[in-house]
Amino acid sequence: MVLAASACSLEGARGNYGTGPDAIITVNGGEPQNGLVPTNTNENMGGRVVDSLFTGLYSYTADGTPVLANAESVDTTDNQHYTVHLKRDWTFTDGTPVRAENYVRAWNFGAATVNGQLQQSFFAPIEGYDAVAADASPLTEMSGLKVVDDYTFTVRLTSPNIDFKLGLGFTPFKPLPDVFFTDGAAKFGEHPVGNGPYMLKGPDAWLHNVKLDVVRNPNYRGPDKPKNGGLSFVFYSSFDTAYTDLESGNLDVLDTVPVSALGTYKKVLGSRALTKPTAQNMQLGIPYYLPHFSGEEGRLRRAAISMAINRPEIIKAIFRGARGAAQDFTARSLPGWDPNIPGNEVLKFDPVKAKQLWAQANAIAPWSGSFEVAYNSDGDHQEWIDALSNQLKNTLGIDAHGAPQPTFKQVRDAITKRSIRTAFRSGWQGDYPSMLEFLQPQFVTGAGSNDPVYSSPAFDAKLIEAERALDPSQSYALVNKAQALLMHDLPVIPLWDYTAAGGVGPGVTAQLTWNGLADFTQITKGDVAESTKG
Repeated sequence: MVLAASACSLEGARGNYGTGPDAIITVNGGEPQNGLVPTNTNENMGGRVVDSLFTGLYSYTADGTPVLANAESVDTTDNQHYTVHLKRDWTFTDGTPVRAENYVRAWNFGAATVNGQLQQSFFAPIEGYDAVAADASPLTEMSGLKVVDDYTFTVRLTSPNIDFKLGLGFTPFKPLPDVFFTDGAAKFGEHPVGNGPYMLKGPDAWLHNVKLDVVRNPNYRGPDKPKNGGLSFVFYSSFDTAYTDLESGNLDVLDTVPVSALGTYKKVLGSRALTKPTAQNMQLGIPYYLPHFSGEEGRLRRAAISMAINRPEIIKAIFRGARGAAQDFTARSLPGWDPNIPGNEVLKFDPVKAKQLWAQANAIAPWSGSFEVAYNSDGDHQEWIDALSNQLKNTLGIDAHGAPQPTFKQVRDAITKRSIRTAFRSGWQGDYPSMLEFLQPQFVTGAGSNDPVYSSPAFDAKLIEAERALDPSQSYALVNKAQALLMHDLPVIPLWDYTAAGGVGPGVTAQLTWNGLADFTQITKGDVAESTKG
């Protein structure tokens, strides 16, 4: 899921939300890019809200382990044919039952091109996807989905897929109630009805660009029942403001300490500091449609830019060691991660080689103009983007600088609509613990989060091989062969992955999960609560 780094302060709000099992927990958030529809949410500010409102066949523990949630069982003998049995006592928050049809209709809606959903590509393994996903296709139902009875449905994939079952707790695979199909996506997205651990506090729960409030769903049947009364996602204009609120007791949980406090937060917060290696990364995206960045010229320029960046220097000076220099396109905390991907020397600082590559690109077409990097001002990016720009100036002799935009949503909208005309900072936060989940949505041809508009039939084919692998070790090896192709092309320029740094307020107990988010349902607040590191 696209990693937001965005952070309106509601000073004093925390004191109004009580303590104990009914406490409302204030947490940092940001304005979602789109309405709260699971199949159309592919960034983490919307995702954290959607995942609190909807639960799928599985949910994930704090360490990323999938556990049965709405499903009684998901059976397969070949990783291609699945039978799903649902638990019978689940309801949406409007009181209607969660049935097999609610899954099948939701998945078909997400897959059909006519509906234009950002998470469309995740349904690609299902038989019949190609027919409904074709340009201008009028078809809306995949042949691989069949409702057997009210609480049973079957899934048939085009070929075995080692990751399919693991991903069934991920956002786009969640069910949609009947009211979604009667009200339509736009209306529903403002007032979603889910089956998750929380529900909207009321008709005015979402105060756009300020906050969004959810309360505990009293009829929730899942394994992750909330230990609190609800969450107030506060949409901050900066992480510095959020951190100030955390220090003063006006924010309960912050999942991202600002750069300005990375050197001091552990000392200042003491036992209230949170830290954890997580499956998140940061990268530099350069659309292929920009002048000078297509074909061989573009490949040479991408490699030159990558080798002109001194990642360890930025990590030490700005992030105080709370990042790891990228060695691949995923994150080192994931199963199967390998630091020795062929070709990853392109991610190492080599100013001499960078200048040579830039000169080779200039021989194809002389460089003109400036190199700009778009970023959201409500995130914590200016300092490192300024440092990166200075490195490019010093090594390549070009005019390079940041191009700030006010909000994360504005940057994402420009990227999604293909209207952005600069490079941009981007990141990825794991949705389930798999290297394939980092690669497929970002780099497969036509995938929903393929922001640079990259296309490589060789990469696509290698990733399909990895998905069809019979065991994890074989899949990991194929994934890393696919990554070797990415090292040659550099559709994005990997920068670093994360050790998450967060914190909690006085009397709050919380932990960070495998992908850097707070474990929302397990947060407690009370006079006797003791903070624990996640």
